[in-house]
Amino acid sequence: MAIQEWSDNIVMVNLLDDPDFSDDVTAMTERMEKAPRNIVLDFTKVKFLNSSNISKLLKLRKTTLDAKKRLYLCGIPIQVWGVFLLTGLDTLFDVAEDPASALASLQMK
Repeated sequence: MAIQEWSDNIVMVNLLDDPDFSDDVTAMTERMEKAPRNIVLDFTKVKFLNSSNISKLLKLRKTTLDAKKRLYLCGIPIQVWGVFLLTGLDTLFDVAEDPASALASLQMK
């Protein structure tokens, strides 16, 4: 699993394409229900998103917001960013250029 404990309050997930993508996002949603943390999702290695992936991201977003935590997406490749723009997801998520920027944003708040 590509989930790393970055600090006591931040978890970073290095996402891959399916089936790992679905497994990791589902695992994070379950972890958020038990022990809420701020999350950084690194999309650097993701090549595409399908409707199931989008559904899982939205569920993780809701779980994170319900726990009053933050969720950052980063390293989104251009072809995946196109899906975010087309679906309007770009307006729902906090997005950073890279993991270091996302981590810095979380630590500043």
